[in-house]
Amino acid sequence: ALLVLHALANGALRNGQLMTQIQGISQKMLTQTIRRLEINGLVARHDFKTIPPKVEYSLTEFGKSFNNVLITLDDWLDEHIPDLMALPA
Repeated sequence: ALLVLHALANGALRNGQLMTQIQGISQKMLTQTIRRLEINGLVARHDFKTIPPKVEYSLTEFGKSFNNVLITLDDWLDEHIPDLMALPA
């Protein structure tokens, strides 16, 4: 889920674009993850109702605010990873 949120941080993406950015994820897992993020209000699905089908996913305002928290956490980890790695197992 965090990889999907990170991929959508710079704007709306289609399913194939998400598959490209999140290498190694199966179509089934991506679909399940996007659906969970939609249910939780973090991702919005926009169906253009065209033929062939065109659907884009983007972060909701709630998702954007959560992504800001993730960026802060990521910055903290970057700064403290040497300390964490030095801890005894």
